[in-house]
Amino acid sequence: MQKNILVLDLETQRSFKEVGKTKAMSLSKLKVSVVCVYDYLNGQYTAYEEKEIMKLDQRFQSVDLIIGFNIRRFDMPVLEPYLFKSIATLPVLDLLDDIEKARGHRASLDSVARATLKEGKTGSGMDALVYYKEGRMEELKKYCLDDVRLTKDVYEYGCREGKILFTSTWDFKTYEIPVNWKQATQEFIDKSKKSVATDFPTSLF
Repeated sequence: MQKNILVLDLETQRSFKEVGKTKAMSLSKLKVSVVCVYDYLNGQYTAYEEKEIMKLDQRFQSVDLIIGFNIRRFDMPVLEPYLFKSIATLPVLDLLDDIEKARGHRASLDSVARATLKEGKTGSGMDALVYYKEGRMEELKKYCLDDVRLTKDVYEYGCREGKILFTSTWDFKTYEIPVNWKQATQEFIDKSKKSVATDFPTSLF
């Protein structure tokens, strides 16, 4: 059965250093360079440049769930100015949330992927900024799409095994973290179906 789910990651045009990292700072000032997704409906990876985000926004209108790593506090606020809907109304499963709840601190996608999948990131956010500033868009898309793939694989591992692993940068030990992503995903899907049923008019006359 095909699932109406997107896995998302984005890169920005500017760094925190360029826009000023303060509590009052709007993440939207970073601006999007590229947004990449994996769409479970068609099984395809797609990269959207800033000028193409309207197409992604149209896809958001009917999605049951958007999955990502640290997207609730970073990617979605950066993306919000480009969207028709408020991000508060979008169904989001942030994989970092369970790690933070279990360990009391955050972790990087790289530390989770290396421990869980035995595979790490192909670069860094600084590399992505350089790619954008130098107009190397294909390299930028490849980097971002690879992060989407890692996020998808971590998510699927968690759904399958009910746990993920990560290596702490504090003591360099590997820890196991229980996750309930399979159940959470089904709850999002059920909620979306219920919402559609409620919104559909009982009479057209």
